[in-house]
Amino acid sequence: MTTDVHWPAIAFRLLLTIIAGAALGAERSKSGHPAGLRTTLLVTLAASIAMIQMNLLIQTNGKPSNSYAVMDLMRLPLGILTGVGFIGAGAIVRKGEMVLGITTAATMWFATVVGLCLGGGQLVLGSTATVIGYLVLWALRFAEQRLETYQRGALTVVSEGNHVSAQSLSRLLRSERIHIKSASARYEETEHRNRFQFEIRWHREDPADMPDVIERLRQLPGIILCDWSGTGKPMKE
Repeated sequence: MTTDVHWPAIAFRLLLTIIAGAALGAERSKSGHPAGLRTTLLVTLAASIAMIQMNLLIQTNGKPSNSYAVMDLMRLPLGILTGVGFIGAGAIVRKGEMVLGITTAATMWFATVVGLCLGGGQLVLGSTATVIGYLVLWALRFAEQRLETYQRGALTVVSEGNHVSAQSLSRLLRSERIHIKSASARYEETEHRNRFQFEIRWHREDPADMPDVIERLRQLPGIILCDWSGTGKPMKE
């Protein structure tokens, strides 16, 4: 980081910052995320301007001989990072067991670091980081889609009589290549029926797909309720 910064250098740093923020933000906007082009660009510019300001004030860093106050310029970029943490926290939404917005929050934090690099004069590092970040957001999305994906779900089966048991239901689920993470069974004496609950995991092609075995369960004799719900975030393995 150079301590002597002139306006041509400042303009070049801001130009690179705009290009970097626009590239990262455009990718998020294209994917339909709330923190898109404008948000990412403003965060990147804020970090860059903070570092440029620190460069301009570098000569005043330290403790003047006629004052008890100490000028700590590093608090400026650190404060920017802390503030972006609140923006990232606002981008993360939890719906039940599903957590959304983690990648958006990480993009905000990454864009801040890129802005700090470009504003501080590390132009090669900031530009390289922008390219890497864009590849992570754009190219790896297609690679991630090719990974074998699993979905979690909760299954509740209620039956009357002795037509089905926990063992028979477990065998049927496993025959369909569904992994059982946990299982429980309870006899409801007042209504004379059995309630079975399973936490399952299965391979899925589409997040909206329901396991085929659910329809088979509903057709079993004695079944009066078969309730299924997908929960949690899809897992990559």
